[in-house]
Amino acid sequence: MVKIGILGAMGRMGRAIAAEVIEAEGMELVAVCDRPDHAQIGKLYPGSGASLVSGAAQVFAEADVVIDFTPPGATADHARLAAEHGKGIVVGTTGLSAEDDAALNSAAEKVTVMQAGNYSLGVNLLMALVRSAAEKLGPEWDIDILEMHHRHKVDAPSGTALMLGEAAADGRGSDLSDLRTPAREGITGEREEGTIGFAALRGGSVIGEHEVVFASASERLVLAHKAENRSLFASGAVRAAGWLAAQKPGRYSMKDVLGL
Repeated sequence: MVKIGILGAMGRMGRAIAAEVIEAEGMELVAVCDRPDHAQIGKLYPGSGASLVSGAAQVFAEADVVIDFTPPGATADHARLAAEHGKGIVVGTTGLSAEDDAALNSAAEKVTVMQAGNYSLGVNLLMALVRSAAEKLGPEWDIDILEMHHRHKVDAPSGTALMLGEAAADGRGSDLSDLRTPAREGITGEREEGTIGFAALRGGSVIGEHEVVFASASERLVLAHKAENRSLFASGAVRAAGWLAAQKPGRYSMKDVLGL
């Protein structure tokens, strides 16, 4: 029985993940936390025997693997707590800083660390297709990544869009930092061949939509994914947590979980 802890348990993703854990075989929801001023602090989390607490340290003390989908800002602290307590961590937070990334790498020397911008099976398969297309289509094919999310999302481009950009750059044998173009506004001049562009839309309650457009002078190829509900992210994160529980210390991605 894998003991699961959730950070940000009262958020939209936290609630979806908790529901998946409660229903999953071989898993038990043992610890949950949220911000200190939440009205449910100290009360039992619905459907479980775990009480909602305000401190992440208690979650790491009680769980085998902790799932973290909290907003940017606390990831580095959570990575350090994982290493201190010797517990695995599944991170779904996007918009990570260089400090966050370094902290995750440091923690991975002692514990299992899973970090992904998107835990959807479909998105991870899409990345494989994008990488293959970018490899087979020459630099005369322009690549643009368009994404749309709900109005409350705070980072842009999304973590998933950046992952798709990295897959495209990898297919072209390069790093995204070398091919990425800044957001277009005003008089931008002609597009430089071989670059990868991004466009971000925010509005309404859109869960997540991504399109990767390959455009040549005579044709256009569009690879797309649309999320219908948040359960696909939750189920992927829970699957990753179960897989992570059986691994040796290191930093992993959904490609490892799915064997891509």
